[in-house]
Amino acid sequence: MKKYILKYAPIFIQNFLISIYNSRLYHRRHTGLYRRYRKYFADYENASLQTLISEQQRRLKSFLCWATTNSTYYSSKRNLELSDFDVLEKSHLIENLEGICTISESDGVVSLTGGTTGASMKVVYTSEDVQERHALLDHFREQHGYKLGKRVAWFSGKDIVRQRDISKGYCYRDDWLNKIRFFSTFHINQKNFDVYWRALENFEAEFLVGFPSSVYDICLMAKQRGLRLRNKVKVFFPTAEVVLKEHRDVIGDILGCRLVDQYASSEGAPFILECEYGNLHIHLLSGVFEVVDINGKSASEGELLVTSFTTRGTPLIRYRIGDSLVLDTSNQNCDCGSHHPLVKQIVGRSSDFIWSPEHGKVNLGNISNCTKGTSGIVQFQVHQESPDAVRILLVTNNLYSMEDEIIFLDNLQSRLGSRMQVELKYVNDIPREKSGKYRIVKNDLSEEQLKALSE
Repeated sequence: MKKYILKYAPIFIQNFLISIYNSRLYHRRHTGLYRRYRKYFADYENASLQTLISEQQRRLKSFLCWATTNSTYYSSKRNLELSDFDVLEKSHLIENLEGICTISESDGVVSLTGGTTGASMKVVYTSEDVQERHALLDHFREQHGYKLGKRVAWFSGKDIVRQRDISKGYCYRDDWLNKIRFFSTFHINQKNFDVYWRALENFEAEFLVGFPSSVYDICLMAKQRGLRLRNKVKVFFPTAEVVLKEHRDVIGDILGCRLVDQYASSEGAPFILECEYGNLHIHLLSGVFEVVDINGKSASEGELLVTSFTTRGTPLIRYRIGDSLVLDTSNQNCDCGSHHPLVKQIVGRSSDFIWSPEHGKVNLGNISNCTKGTSGIVQFQVHQESPDAVRILLVTNNLYSMEDEIIFLDNLQSRLGSRMQVELKYVNDIPREKSGKYRIVKNDLSEEQLKALSE
Protein backbone atom coordinates (compact mmCIF):
# COMPACT_ATOMS: atom_id res chain seq x y z
CA MET A 1 0.00 0.00 0.00
CA LYS A 2 2.84 2.39 0.86
CA LYS A 3 4.55 1.74 -2.48
CA TYR A 4 1.26 2.23 -4.33
CA ILE A 5 0.57 5.54 -2.57
CA LEU A 6 4.11 6.84 -3.19
CA LYS A 7 3.89 5.89 -6.86
CA TYR A 8 0.43 7.17 -7.75
CA ALA A 9 -1.02 9.48 -5.07
CA PRO A 10 -0.56 13.28 -5.37
CA ILE A 11 1.82 14.74 -2.78
CA PHE A 12 -0.95 16.59 -0.90
CA ILE A 13 -2.77 13.25 -0.44
CA GLN A 14 0.46 11.69 0.84
CA ASN A 15 0.89 14.56 3.31
CA PHE A 16 -2.70 14.12 4.49
CA LEU A 17 -2.23 10.38 5.05
CA ILE A 18 1.11 10.91 6.82
CA SER A 19 -0.54 13.45 9.13
CA ILE A 20 -3.33 11.02 10.04
CA TYR A 21 -0.97 8.06 10.47
CA ASN A 22 1.48 10.04 12.59
CA SER A 23 -1.32 11.34 14.80
CA ARG A 24 -2.40 7.77 15.48
CA LEU A 25 1.18 6.91 16.47
CA TYR A 26 1.35 9.92 18.77
CA HIS A 27 -1.91 8.88 20.41
CA ARG A 28 -0.55 5.39 21.11
CA ARG A 29 2.68 6.81 22.51
CA HIS A 30 1.09 9.43 24.76
CA THR A 31 -1.84 7.58 26.30
CA GLY A 32 -1.96 4.72 28.81
CA LEU A 33 0.95 4.93 31.24
CA TYR A 34 2.70 7.84 29.48
CA ARG A 35 1.77 10.51 32.04
CA ARG A 36 2.67 8.25 34.95
CA TYR A 37 6.16 7.75 33.48
CA ARG A 38 6.56 11.48 32.80
CA LYS A 39 5.99 12.09 36.50
CA TYR A 40 8.24 9.16 37.45
CA PHE A 41 11.23 10.53 35.53
CA ALA A 42 10.61 14.07 36.77
CA ASP A 43 10.47 12.89 40.39
CA TYR A 44 13.84 11.12 40.09
CA GLU A 45 15.55 13.88 38.07
CA ASN A 46 17.81 15.12 40.89
CA ALA A 47 17.76 12.06 43.14
CA SER A 48 20.96 11.00 44.88
CA LEU A 49 23.18 8.36 43.28
CA GLN A 50 22.35 5.92 46.08
CA THR A 51 18.61 6.41 45.48
CA LEU A 52 19.05 5.96 41.73
CA ILE A 53 21.08 2.76 42.12
CA SER A 54 18.54 1.36 44.60
CA GLU A 55 15.67 2.08 42.18
CA GLN A 56 17.66 0.65 39.27
CA GLN A 57 18.23 -2.61 41.17
CA ARG A 58 14.53 -2.82 42.05
CA ARG A 59 13.58 -2.37 38.41
CA LEU A 60 16.24 -4.85 37.25
CA LYS A 61 14.89 -7.56 39.56
CA SER A 62 11.34 -6.87 38.37
CA PHE A 63 12.43 -6.94 34.70
CA LEU A 64 14.36 -10.22 35.04
CA CYS A 65 11.37 -11.76 36.82
CA TRP A 66 9.12 -10.63 33.94
CA ALA A 67 11.47 -12.14 31.37
CA THR A 68 11.88 -15.52 33.08
CA THR A 69 8.12 -15.77 33.66
CA ASN A 70 6.88 -14.69 30.22
CA SER A 71 9.68 -15.59 27.76
CA THR A 72 10.29 -19.26 26.91
CA TYR A 73 13.89 -18.39 25.94
CA TYR A 74 14.64 -17.29 29.52
CA SER A 75 12.25 -19.64 31.34
CA SER A 76 15.01 -21.98 32.57
CA LYS A 77 16.63 -19.20 34.61
CA ARG A 78 15.83 -19.30 38.30
CA ASN A 79 18.52 -17.11 39.83
CA LEU A 80 17.68 -13.47 39.11
CA GLU A 81 21.27 -12.21 39.15
CA LEU A 82 22.26 -10.41 35.95
CA SER A 83 25.67 -12.13 35.81
CA ASP A 84 23.94 -15.53 35.58
CA PHE A 85 22.52 -14.67 32.16
CA ASP A 86 24.52 -15.44 29.02
CA VAL A 87 25.42 -12.66 26.59
CA LEU A 88 22.67 -12.23 23.97
CA GLU A 89 24.23 -11.92 20.52
CA LYS A 90 22.49 -10.39 17.49
CA SER A 91 22.46 -13.83 15.85
CA HIS A 92 20.67 -15.25 18.92
CA LEU A 93 18.05 -12.52 18.70
CA ILE A 94 17.43 -13.18 15.01
CA GLU A 95 17.30 -16.97 15.34
CA ASN A 96 15.28 -17.11 18.58
CA LEU A 97 13.02 -14.06 18.25
CA GLU A 98 9.78 -15.99 18.66
CA GLY A 99 10.99 -17.68 21.83
CA ILE A 100 12.43 -14.47 23.29
CA CYS A 101 9.27 -12.40 22.66
CA THR A 102 6.64 -12.30 25.40
CA ILE A 103 3.90 -11.12 23.00
CA SER A 104 3.00 -11.68 19.36
CA GLU A 105 3.70 -9.10 16.66
CA SER A 106 -0.03 -8.51 16.22
CA ASP A 107 -0.40 -7.60 19.91
CA GLY A 108 2.68 -5.38 20.08
CA VAL A 109 4.56 -2.65 18.24
CA VAL A 110 7.19 -3.91 15.79
CA SER A 111 10.45 -1.97 15.44
CA LEU A 112 12.94 -2.59 12.62
CA THR A 113 16.55 -1.40 12.53
CA GLY A 114 18.29 -0.24 9.37
CA GLY A 115 20.77 -3.10 9.23
CA THR A 116 23.98 -1.02 8.98
CA THR A 117 25.81 -3.60 11.10
CA GLY A 118 25.14 -6.33 8.57
CA ALA A 119 21.70 -7.63 9.50
CA SER A 120 18.35 -5.94 9.84
CA MET A 121 16.99 -6.52 13.34
CA LYS A 122 13.42 -6.76 14.58
CA VAL A 123 11.99 -6.44 18.08
CA VAL A 124 8.44 -6.25 19.41
CA TYR A 125 7.53 -3.68 22.07
CA THR A 126 4.57 -3.72 24.43
CA SER A 127 2.44 -0.56 24.55
CA GLU A 128 3.97 0.20 27.96
CA ASP A 129 7.48 -0.06 26.49
CA VAL A 130 6.61 2.53 23.85
CA GLN A 131 4.92 4.88 26.33
CA GLU A 132 7.82 4.71 28.80
CA ARG A 133 10.47 5.32 26.13
CA HIS A 134 8.66 8.36 24.77
CA ALA A 135 7.98 9.67 28.27
CA LEU A 136 11.73 9.71 28.93
CA LEU A 137 12.54 11.18 25.51
CA ASP A 138 9.96 13.94 25.92
CA HIS A 139 11.15 14.65 29.46
CA PHE A 140 14.72 14.96 28.16
CA ARG A 141 13.85 17.16 25.17
CA GLU A 142 11.60 19.42 27.22
CA GLN A 143 14.62 20.24 29.38
CA HIS A 144 16.13 21.77 26.24
CA GLY A 145 13.05 23.76 25.24
CA TYR A 146 11.12 21.32 23.07
CA LYS A 147 7.42 20.55 23.49
CA LEU A 148 5.05 18.58 21.30
CA GLY A 149 3.62 20.80 18.58
CA LYS A 150 6.78 22.83 17.93
CA ARG A 151 7.95 22.96 14.30
CA VAL A 152 10.41 20.10 13.70
CA ALA A 153 12.51 19.18 10.66
CA TRP A 154 13.19 15.44 10.74
CA PHE A 155 16.12 13.77 8.94
CA SER A 156 15.97 9.97 9.23
CA GLY A 157 15.76 6.86 7.08
CA LYS A 158 12.14 7.27 5.99
CA ASP A 159 11.92 6.20 2.35
CA ILE A 160 9.06 8.52 1.36
CA VAL A 161 10.47 10.56 -1.55
CA ARG A 162 11.18 9.54 -5.13
CA GLN A 163 13.77 11.04 -7.50
CA ARG A 164 11.05 12.58 -9.67
CA ASP A 165 9.82 14.53 -6.61
CA ILE A 166 13.26 16.09 -6.17
CA SER A 167 13.15 17.49 -9.71
CA LYS A 168 9.86 19.19 -8.76
CA GLY A 169 11.35 20.72 -5.62
CA TYR A 170 10.06 18.19 -3.06
CA CYS A 171 12.69 16.48 -0.90
CA TYR A 172 10.25 16.00 1.98
CA ARG A 173 6.76 15.11 3.12
CA ASP A 174 4.79 17.11 5.67
CA ASP A 175 2.83 16.12 8.74
CA TRP A 176 0.51 19.13 8.82
CA LEU A 177 -1.24 18.27 12.09
CA ASN A 178 1.94 17.84 14.17
CA LYS A 179 4.08 20.45 12.35
CA ILE A 180 6.78 18.02 11.23
CA ARG A 181 8.62 18.05 7.91
CA PHE A 182 10.20 14.67 7.11
CA PHE A 183 13.24 15.13 4.85
CA SER A 184 14.60 12.31 2.70
CA THR A 185 18.18 11.42 3.61
CA PHE A 186 18.63 9.37 0.43
CA HIS A 187 18.97 12.25 -2.05
CA ILE A 188 21.38 14.66 -0.30
CA ASN A 189 24.12 15.68 -2.75
CA GLN A 190 25.55 18.75 -4.49
CA LYS A 191 23.04 18.52 -7.34
CA ASN A 192 20.04 18.59 -5.01
CA PHE A 193 21.40 21.10 -2.48
CA ASP A 194 19.22 24.02 -3.57
CA VAL A 195 16.07 21.91 -3.19
CA TYR A 196 16.99 20.94 0.37
CA TRP A 197 18.15 24.40 1.43
CA ARG A 198 15.02 26.11 0.11
CA ALA A 199 12.76 23.55 1.81
CA LEU A 200 14.62 23.94 5.10
CA GLU A 201 14.51 27.74 5.05
CA ASN A 202 10.86 27.93 4.01
CA PHE A 203 9.77 25.56 6.78
CA GLU A 204 11.38 27.69 9.54
CA ALA A 205 11.86 24.79 11.95
CA GLU A 206 12.49 25.52 15.63
CA PHE A 207 14.05 22.09 16.21
CA LEU A 208 15.81 19.41 14.17
CA VAL A 209 15.92 15.66 14.79
CA GLY A 210 17.78 12.98 12.87
CA PHE A 211 21.04 11.71 11.39
CA PRO A 212 23.92 14.12 12.14
CA SER A 213 25.79 13.05 8.99
CA SER A 214 22.84 14.07 6.78
CA VAL A 215 22.42 17.49 8.37
CA TYR A 216 26.20 17.95 8.36
CA ASP A 217 26.37 17.26 4.62
CA ILE A 218 23.77 19.96 3.91
CA CYS A 219 25.49 22.44 6.23
CA LEU A 220 28.91 21.75 4.71
CA MET A 221 27.53 22.49 1.23
CA ALA A 222 25.94 25.67 2.58
CA LYS A 223 29.24 26.72 4.16
CA GLN A 224 31.04 26.24 0.84
CA ARG A 225 28.47 28.60 -0.70
CA GLY A 226 28.76 31.17 2.10
CA LEU A 227 25.19 30.55 3.33
CA ARG A 228 23.70 30.70 6.84
CA LEU A 229 20.14 29.75 7.75
CA ARG A 230 18.00 32.89 8.05
CA ASN A 231 15.89 31.59 10.92
CA LYS A 232 18.11 30.06 13.57
CA VAL A 233 17.22 26.59 14.84
CA LYS A 234 17.08 26.33 18.64
CA VAL A 235 18.33 22.76 19.15
CA PHE A 236 19.33 19.82 16.97
CA PHE A 237 18.71 16.41 18.58
CA PRO A 238 20.94 13.96 16.63
CA THR A 239 19.94 10.30 16.50
CA ALA A 240 21.25 6.91 15.35
CA GLU A 241 24.88 7.97 14.73
CA VAL A 242 27.91 9.06 16.69
CA VAL A 243 28.22 12.86 16.90
CA LEU A 244 31.67 14.07 15.82
CA LYS A 245 33.34 17.39 16.66
CA GLU A 246 33.00 18.62 13.08
CA HIS A 247 29.27 17.91 13.23
CA ARG A 248 28.93 20.24 16.21
CA ASP A 249 31.18 22.92 14.70
CA VAL A 250 29.69 23.09 11.20
CA ILE A 251 26.02 22.49 12.06
CA GLY A 252 26.16 24.93 14.97
CA ASP A 253 27.73 27.58 12.73
CA ILE A 254 25.34 27.22 9.77
CA LEU A 255 22.06 26.60 11.63
CA GLY A 256 22.88 28.69 14.71
CA CYS A 257 21.85 25.93 17.11
CA ARG A 258 23.17 23.68 19.86
CA LEU A 259 23.55 19.93 19.32
CA VAL A 260 22.15 17.96 22.26
CA ASP A 261 23.10 14.32 21.97
CA GLN A 262 21.26 11.18 23.00
CA TYR A 263 22.04 7.48 22.75
CA ALA A 264 19.45 4.74 22.38
CA SER A 265 18.63 2.31 19.57
CA SER A 266 15.77 0.88 17.53
CA GLU A 267 16.28 -2.40 19.39
CA GLY A 268 15.46 -0.60 22.61
CA ALA A 269 18.76 0.10 24.38
CA PRO A 270 18.76 2.14 27.61
CA PHE A 271 19.40 5.87 27.27
CA ILE A 272 22.46 8.08 27.53
CA LEU A 273 21.45 11.75 27.51
CA GLU A 274 23.35 15.03 27.22
CA CYS A 275 22.67 17.69 29.86
CA GLU A 276 22.66 21.47 29.54
CA TYR A 277 26.38 21.56 30.41
CA GLY A 278 27.27 19.31 27.48
CA ASN A 279 27.96 16.21 29.58
CA LEU A 280 26.63 12.74 28.77
CA HIS A 281 24.78 10.84 31.51
CA ILE A 282 23.82 7.16 31.69
CA HIS A 283 20.15 7.16 32.68
CA LEU A 284 20.13 4.48 35.36
CA LEU A 285 16.34 4.09 35.39
CA SER A 286 16.19 3.09 31.72
CA GLY A 287 18.34 -0.03 32.12
CA VAL A 288 21.82 -1.38 32.82
CA PHE A 289 24.97 -0.74 30.79
CA GLU A 290 27.90 -3.13 31.16
CA VAL A 291 31.20 -2.06 29.59
CA VAL A 292 33.47 -5.03 28.87
CA ASP A 293 36.88 -5.58 27.28
CA ILE A 294 37.71 -8.08 24.54
CA ASN A 295 37.75 -10.88 27.12
CA GLY A 296 34.32 -9.99 28.48
CA LYS A 297 35.71 -8.51 31.71
CA SER A 298 34.38 -5.31 33.24
CA ALA A 299 36.29 -2.25 31.99
CA SER A 300 36.12 1.53 31.83
CA GLU A 301 36.39 1.40 28.04
CA GLY A 302 35.04 -1.26 25.74
CA GLU A 303 32.01 -2.90 24.19
CA LEU A 304 28.50 -2.46 25.52
CA LEU A 305 26.20 -5.13 26.89
CA VAL A 306 22.76 -3.64 27.51
CA THR A 307 19.80 -4.71 29.61
CA SER A 308 16.87 -2.46 28.82
CA PHE A 309 13.83 -2.07 31.07
CA THR A 310 11.70 -0.92 28.12
CA THR A 311 11.95 -4.21 26.22
CA ARG A 312 9.23 -6.19 27.98
CA GLY A 313 7.96 -7.36 24.59
CA THR A 314 11.39 -8.66 23.50
CA PRO A 315 13.52 -8.79 26.65
CA LEU A 316 17.08 -7.69 25.94
CA ILE A 317 19.30 -9.04 28.70
CA ARG A 318 23.08 -8.54 28.40
CA TYR A 319 22.58 -7.83 24.70
CA ARG A 320 25.77 -7.17 22.71
CA ILE A 321 24.50 -4.18 20.79
CA GLY A 322 27.70 -3.57 18.81
CA ASP A 323 28.56 -0.13 20.22
CA SER A 324 31.47 0.92 22.41
CA LEU A 325 31.75 3.35 25.30
CA VAL A 326 34.34 5.18 27.39
CA LEU A 327 33.22 5.82 30.97
CA ASP A 328 34.17 8.92 32.92
CA THR A 329 36.15 7.63 35.89
CA SER A 330 36.81 11.01 37.50
CA ASN A 331 33.91 10.58 39.99
CA GLN A 332 33.12 14.27 39.64
CA ASN A 333 29.57 15.59 40.03
CA CYS A 334 28.04 17.42 37.07
CA ASP A 335 27.04 21.07 37.50
CA CYS A 336 23.59 20.25 36.09
CA GLY A 337 22.66 18.61 39.40
CA SER A 338 22.05 15.12 37.99
CA HIS A 339 23.72 12.18 39.72
CA HIS A 340 23.33 9.81 36.78
CA PRO A 341 26.87 8.54 35.95
CA LEU A 342 28.93 10.41 33.36
CA VAL A 343 30.18 9.07 30.05
CA LYS A 344 33.40 10.40 28.53
CA GLN A 345 32.72 9.30 24.96
CA ILE A 346 30.25 7.30 22.89
CA VAL A 347 32.49 5.55 20.38
CA GLY A 348 29.66 3.99 18.39
CA ARG A 349 29.60 0.68 16.60
CA SER A 350 32.46 -1.63 17.47
CA SER A 351 33.15 -1.88 13.72
CA ASP A 352 33.58 1.91 13.37
CA PHE A 353 37.37 1.75 13.29
CA ILE A 354 40.23 0.90 10.97
CA TRP A 355 42.80 -1.69 12.04
CA SER A 356 46.34 -0.38 11.62
CA PRO A 357 49.34 -2.77 11.46
CA GLU A 358 51.31 -0.21 13.51
CA HIS A 359 48.72 1.42 15.79
CA GLY A 360 45.97 -1.19 16.25
CA LYS A 361 42.44 0.21 16.38
CA VAL A 362 42.07 3.74 14.97
CA ASN A 363 38.60 4.96 15.89
CA LEU A 364 36.05 6.92 13.91
CA GLY A 365 36.88 10.26 15.55
CA ASN A 366 40.51 10.07 14.47
CA ILE A 367 39.61 8.96 10.95
CA SER A 368 37.13 11.82 10.53
CA ASN A 369 39.88 14.35 11.35
CA CYS A 370 41.85 13.44 8.22
CA THR A 371 40.32 16.38 6.31
CA LYS A 372 41.94 18.97 8.59
CA GLY A 373 43.91 21.54 6.63
CA THR A 374 42.26 20.62 3.30
CA SER A 375 39.76 22.34 1.02
CA GLY A 376 37.21 20.91 -1.36
CA ILE A 377 36.64 17.48 0.22
CA VAL A 378 32.87 16.98 0.27
CA GLN A 379 32.76 13.39 1.51
CA PHE A 380 35.02 10.42 2.03
CA GLN A 381 34.58 6.82 3.06
CA VAL A 382 37.23 4.32 4.18
CA HIS A 383 36.83 0.63 3.31
CA GLN A 384 38.99 -2.03 4.93
CA GLU A 385 38.86 -5.58 3.62
CA SER A 386 42.37 -6.70 4.59
CA PRO A 387 44.53 -5.89 7.66
CA ASP A 388 47.16 -3.90 5.75
CA ALA A 389 45.16 -2.08 3.06
CA VAL A 390 42.31 0.43 2.77
CA ARG A 391 40.35 1.85 -0.13
CA ILE A 392 39.22 5.49 0.10
CA LEU A 393 36.23 6.81 -1.81
CA LEU A 394 36.53 10.60 -2.19
CA VAL A 395 34.01 13.20 -3.40
CA THR A 396 35.52 16.65 -4.10
CA ASN A 397 34.54 20.01 -5.57
CA ASN A 398 36.38 22.68 -7.56
CA LEU A 399 38.27 23.95 -4.48
CA TYR A 400 40.16 20.68 -4.27
CA SER A 401 43.74 20.50 -5.56
CA MET A 402 46.69 18.11 -5.62
CA GLU A 403 48.01 19.89 -2.55
CA ASP A 404 44.81 18.92 -0.71
CA GLU A 405 45.31 15.31 -1.78
CA ILE A 406 48.83 15.35 -0.34
CA ILE A 407 47.61 16.83 2.96
CA PHE A 408 44.71 14.35 3.18
CA LEU A 409 46.91 11.35 2.48
CA ASP A 410 49.54 12.62 4.93
CA ASN A 411 46.86 13.01 7.64
CA LEU A 412 45.61 9.52 6.88
CA GLN A 413 49.10 8.01 6.89
CA SER A 414 49.94 9.60 10.25
CA ARG A 415 46.90 7.87 11.77
CA LEU A 416 47.14 4.51 10.00
CA GLY A 417 50.92 4.21 9.81
CA SER A 418 53.38 3.92 6.94
CA ARG A 419 52.76 0.18 6.48
CA MET A 420 49.13 0.69 5.47
CA GLN A 421 48.53 0.54 1.71
CA VAL A 422 46.08 3.23 0.58
CA GLU A 423 44.07 3.19 -2.65
CA LEU A 424 42.40 6.52 -3.42
CA LYS A 425 39.36 6.47 -5.70
CA TYR A 426 37.55 9.66 -6.80
CA VAL A 427 33.79 9.24 -7.21
CA ASN A 428 30.81 11.52 -7.88
CA ASP A 429 28.75 10.21 -4.99
CA ILE A 430 29.00 7.80 -2.05
CA PRO A 431 25.86 5.67 -1.56
CA ARG A 432 24.20 5.69 1.83
CA GLU A 433 23.15 2.59 3.71
CA LYS A 434 19.67 1.10 3.25
CA SER A 435 18.67 2.98 6.41
CA GLY A 436 19.62 6.33 4.84
CA LYS A 437 22.65 6.72 7.12
CA TYR A 438 26.07 7.70 5.86
CA ARG A 439 29.12 5.84 7.17
CA ILE A 440 32.67 7.19 7.10
CA VAL A 441 34.16 3.81 7.98
CA LYS A 442 33.20 0.41 6.60
CA ASN A 443 35.29 -2.28 8.24
CA ASP A 444 34.76 -5.68 6.60
CA LEU A 445 37.38 -7.62 8.56
CA SER A 446 35.89 -10.79 10.06
CA GLU A 447 35.62 -11.37 13.80
CA GLU A 448 38.19 -14.16 13.46
CA GLN A 449 40.65 -11.80 11.76
CA LEU A 450 40.18 -9.09 14.39
CA LYS A 451 40.59 -11.55 17.24
CA ALA A 452 43.82 -12.88 15.72
CA LEU A 453 45.15 -9.36 15.18
CA SER A 454 44.37 -8.41 18.80
CA GLU A 455 46.27 -11.32 20.28
